[in-house]
Amino acid sequence: MAGMRRLELGEALQLGPGWRHACHALLYAPDPGLLFGRIPLRYAVLMQMRFDGRLGFPGGFVDLRDGSLEAGLNRELGEELGEATASFRVERADYRSSHAGSRPRVVAHFYAKCLTLEQLTAVEMGAPRARDHGLEVLGLVRVPLYTLRDGVGGLPAFLENTFIGNAREQLLEALQNLGLLEPGSFARLKFSARP
Repeated sequence: MAGMRRLELGEALQLGPGWRHACHALLYAPDPGLLFGRIPLRYAVLMQMRFDGRLGFPGGFVDLRDGSLEAGLNRELGEELGEATASFRVERADYRSSHAGSRPRVVAHFYAKCLTLEQLTAVEMGAPRARDHGLEVLGLVRVPLYTLRDGVGGLPAFLENTFIGNAREQLLEALQNLGLLEPGSFARLKFSARP
């Protein structure tokens, strides 16, 4: 990921006091739905439109005084997504990666949490009542995991949006590693999606 170096979690946690930690989570759920009655949705994956007009994942800066990265992340999820987050907890087992940038001195920790479709839908419905809605978070969006016949609509078009930091790369890596895309579709994306 450009400008960022990957760290092991233990290494990231041992960085000095001049470093800040940010935790974000990809929330997803199996979705048996069909778009237009024929295009399988496969999974619902949530991202959010941020206050700065860029797409990112829910979460934010955490303080290790929260007790753990996950405790801070769960606090942030409650602030940004609302009361429906009480039905699940992001745990250490959901951890995916850590990346550090030199300026500013921030370590970005990334998690992926599988929910039920009912839990994910409850998050979507409750998010407009969350404390940070309309401030830090302008709204939630589902990532289209399909590609339309024109080869552009769906995920390829979605990837042309502007993402914060390395959120785009985190999304693509998670989609591939979690097996959320149809077999063979990731290889097609590598060539159609901008770097």
